[in-house]
Amino acid sequence: MYGSTTLLTAAKAVTLLFGGILTLLSLRAYRRTGSPALRALAVGIGLVTTGAILGGALHQILGLPLEASATLQSVFTAIGFGVLTYSLYTESPAPSRDRQSGHQMGDD
Repeated sequence: MYGSTTLLTAAKAVTLLFGGILTLLSLRAYRRTGSPALRALAVGIGLVTTGAILGGALHQILGLPLEASATLQSVFTAIGFGVLTYSLYTESPAPSRDRQSGHQMGDD
């Protein structure tokens, strides 16, 4: 019993680590480019990561029944994957000439 709890906790910690890194990198890319697709990507990954952590935490820490915590995790995952799918279909704005050339306004 304790071995499976340790493994579950370790898996959730790794999920939080890599999900957090991916969310942060996506958010930085969005801030750099202004691309709505990258914003949606960051939100989607954040939702999937939050659901995984929230589901496990509510079960382990607050004693929420396994069925309820798994349902909550599944809802976050489903919404997150929906947002991720949306990010693939979102039109990115056409890059401006200044952004393509590396030329900044006022550098003249």
